[in-house]
Amino acid sequence: MMRTVETILVVMLLIATLTTSLFATWPSLRHASSQDLRRIALTTLETLDADNSLSETVFKPSNDSAWDDLQIALASCLPPNVVYNLTVYQILNQILNSSSTELYSPINSISNSKSLGESTDTASYLVTYNAPFNATPGKIGGTYGGTLYMLNCSDASGWWITGYTGQSLAQDLLNLLSQYFQKTVVVQNTAQLGQILNGTALQNETLPNAVVCNVFGEVVPIPQGYYTSTNVGYDPVNSSYARYCYTLGQKVRQYNWTWVSIVGWPLYYVSNTAYFASTQNTYGIYGVNRVGQAGRTAFLQGLDNQSYSYNTTSGVGPGRVVNLTSKAQEYRDKYGLFPNPSQTASRSMPFSVVNDYHMTIAFQMFDTYVDGSSSYLAGALLRNSVSGSLLALGLTRTPDVRLTALGLLGYYKPSPYPIEQTTSNSSRLVILSVGRMGGT
Repeated sequence: MMRTVETILVVMLLIATLTTSLFATWPSLRHASSQDLRRIALTTLETLDADNSLSETVFKPSNDSAWDDLQIALASCLPPNVVYNLTVYQILNQILNSSSTELYSPINSISNSKSLGESTDTASYLVTYNAPFNATPGKIGGTYGGTLYMLNCSDASGWWITGYTGQSLAQDLLNLLSQYFQKTVVVQNTAQLGQILNGTALQNETLPNAVVCNVFGEVVPIPQGYYTSTNVGYDPVNSSYARYCYTLGQKVRQYNWTWVSIVGWPLYYVSNTAYFASTQNTYGIYGVNRVGQAGRTAFLQGLDNQSYSYNTTSGVGPGRVVNLTSKAQEYRDKYGLFPNPSQTASRSMPFSVVNDYHMTIAFQMFDTYVDGSSSYLAGALLRNSVSGSLLALGLTRTPDVRLTALGLLGYYKPSPYPIEQTTSNSSRLVILSVGRMGGT
């Protein structure tokens, strides 16, 4: 008998609970307050977006079938005595009087009634689309230039790049710099180097005003043929290929190039592994011919449009620990390049080259140091007063290509930040207005 009574009580309790939940889900629409309608609207929006369906739909074209599905979902979420209007606005940012102003432009609307009944209320819901962000930095150059030539000559050997090959350094430097240039061209051999020296583009790139990175340290690749011929590449009187360095300086001036020497004494050797197959640099590296001190001097003569003169008197400064200038440290932080701020310089150029070859210091990497009566530049980008530039880092081996990148970026100053974004229309404002119809 007791079990029967308990069973009856449980059934009565379940019926009471079910009845209460059934009639308590929504407030009576005839007696619903404004606050009730607002809660209904907001709850409906949150329900529709529980699985991101609302967020996905509002970014689709107005004729997409997803809007029909949204209308069906709205009808199933709202009580039968509720009418609605759902409008989606695109949020636009417009600059007015130097300040940003948000503008709201309606892009679609769905409704189940021409009017919203006796009493209405509204809820708003901001939807953001995680659109891809285009983080393309500013580019060096433009229609007037912006080409990066990377010497990756397979038929040349390097020196003063201990632990690396020219080819591996080329790839490392490309990874750092290519994003900042309009066009990146890898010069695969000395024959291609000869082409650009002759003014012939390799990949339909803009040849003038380019940057040419020599990653072979104290060695510069030399093409066979014309550029090894007498009085073009070879000085027969002094049995030296310093004449090629002079011709190279003239080409840098002619095309307004920036020539980059990443480490050591620039143009101290020339290399062509086929042409100099039986020649070594006195340290057992074959395919390399020693030019000596005359190479850098001849290059600067050509860059300044002076007459060629074989000269071995200009040397380098004594070895010193040098520090990045405050400006270089500023750009190091700006571009996210963090080489050691202290470096050992053993191939610093005499400061006198600035005046001797009509150069200006366009970007100084390391503080100038003094030894006796002479001053020295451990690393700087020097700009000729007429045309052409030289970035030379007179540091000891092993090279750090981050310093090369820092020297170029500090001089050209491209924006490291995105210049355009693909998220300008990535927000939508959804307004759901609901009202109750008359009647019981």
